Amino acid sequence: MNAAIAPVRSASDAPAPLDHARSGQMPLGELLERASALQVAGAAEAAAQLYGEWIAHSQSPLLHVACFNHGTLLSSLGQGAASEAAYRHALEIAPGFTPALLNLGHELERRGDVAGALALWRGVCDAEPPPPEDLQLHALNNSARLLEMERRYPESEALLRRSLALKAAQFDVIQHYIHIRQKQCAWPHDLPAGEVTPNQFLMGTSLLARMGLSDDPALQLLSAQRFVAERVPRPPAVPLHRQIAPPGGRREGRIRVGYLSGDLHMHAVGLLTPELFELHDRSRFEVWGFCWTPESQQPQRLRILKALDQHVRLAGVDDVTAAKLIAQAGIDVLVDLQGLTNGARPGILVQRPAPVQVSYLGLPGTSALPGVDWMIADRVVMPPELLPFCTEQPIYLPHCYQVSDRQREVAPRPPRAHYGLPEDAFVFCSFNNNHKFTAEMFGAWMRIVHAVPNSVLWLLADNDTARENMLRAADAQGVARGRLIFAPRAAPPEYLARFALADLMLDTFPFNAGTTASDALWMGLPIVTRAGRTYISRMAASLLTAVGLPELATESLAAYEQLAIAIGRQPQRAESYKRYLAEHGRSSPLFDLPQIVRDIEAAFEQLALKARAAA
Repeated sequence: MNAAIAPVRSASDAPAPLDHARSGQMPLGELLERASALQVAGAAEAAAQLYGEWIAHSQSPLLHVACFNHGTLLSSLGQGAASEAAYRHALEIAPGFTPALLNLGHELERRGDVAGALALWRGVCDAEPPPPEDLQLHALNNSARLLEMERRYPESEALLRRSLALKAAQFDVIQHYIHIRQKQCAWPHDLPAGEVTPNQFLMGTSLLARMGLSDDPALQLLSAQRFVAERVPRPPAVPLHRQIAPPGGRREGRIRVGYLSGDLHMHAVGLLTPELFELHDRSRFEVWGFCWTPESQQPQRLRILKALDQHVRLAGVDDVTAAKLIAQAGIDVLVDLQGLTNGARPGILVQRPAPVQVSYLGLPGTSALPGVDWMIADRVVMPPELLPFCTEQPIYLPHCYQVSDRQREVAPRPPRAHYGLPEDAFVFCSFNNNHKFTAEMFGAWMRIVHAVPNSVLWLLADNDTARENMLRAADAQGVARGRLIFAPRAAPPEYLARFALADLMLDTFPFNAGTTASDALWMGLPIVTRAGRTYISRMAASLLTAVGLPELATESLAAYEQLAIAIGRQPQRAESYKRYLAEHGRSSPLFDLPQIVRDIEAAFEQLALKARAAA
């Protein structure tokens, strides 16, 4: 008996994908394959339509999987409401479907429903039986991230500890765990968590956190190099500025200086730089700003924009396109004002869109970025012994590396009672961010206050946990809690005015004050600092040298304490420093902004003309 032979169906006989999906007969595997092919071909909208038709007509027991995939696709298309609806559909079918719970949380976060996102993720964290480890970690880590953004630090830290107990080898989690403990003045920063080893703590610490923990330049370089190796794309074989010729071919005419940053507003960098932009010699230089700063009507933001000859928005522009825009503009010198700090975009710099690329202000130390060859410095912040630990070469300014703004608005001086300060006390202060505080330096401050009768320490408290931890540290050293007075956050004019109420500023170490030190000296308040071995631990020493008070920069903890105690016990000595600053501070090289800008321009001109000649 002969077997029947089935007729061969040609490809043209197969139903069209949409018709097949509507038939309810398309297998899930075929749906996934066809949708993936459409996405690869750049037809994501068609893929979403295919999913929609299949879901509307299918009776598959795996319908929730298709709804989930549909949601992720809609989210990538920016259709948040539709994506949320798709995830909720998946959860109606399979209420405990963890991937949909996780992604729905992200959609809720994007539309501002923080409580909703946290509730969903907390459900995943606490589910019984627990979901697979990778899904638990996703829920724990994103909950901790969101809680940190909400400044709910103890809750965030608790979830990070749970995450590290599940899996120790998570460098991103270790990084946040350490920095969140710094923000809370929770010492030691590397309190054991799970099975995290000392080496993992070392390797997981971010560069910013490392700058506040160690004065070892080799460790700072290590942190920078690790970040670059893990997060920054490899540079192209041919620098982008050579691939893309500027309009007209060769770079000619005025030197084009481009400033690259996402912090050109009410941020430390945005507060220091307006006069730098304003004072550039327009007969020789053209000033461009390339930034992804959120737009606003803040006076500081508007002033900065007015000071730029050209402003190019990079928000929403990918790094490759952003680098091409810089190269096409014919920028001679690109100044990176952000380094590896939060929100930085090193992927732009690594492509070398400009022939000369310089690091300045945003990162007071080496970035190890292969696209950055120079760093603005002076011989105090960057002495010869530091050079082996910096991938950048120094551009040495004659006096001080830092520009600052001389047009700062200052509120009227308030009475001490306005901030709860005793009228007759000697007031030490430190208005640095709490993450710069270390157990070592806080211990020194307590010994200083203890040794100076009728003195108080006036501090900024970023959060309630930091305040309580500082008070507990005072308790442990026998310093009455009433001798610590906490200043609230204030608008810049009020913040500047209150410097006049203090007698002496105590600097942090190894993360020195930068903008805060400039503010204090501008307002006539002397500073005692400790200078170390890194750029960041020598910033205040540089400012003090330029303002004419180098004797207030010490080189050891013992010398720091002795000097602060001596000044505290002799209030007239503090008054003499204040008189000096009132009479000579603002006319010193530190605040001679026209000269500093000329010095910067001289260096930029030399480097730019050399690059033009070599092109």
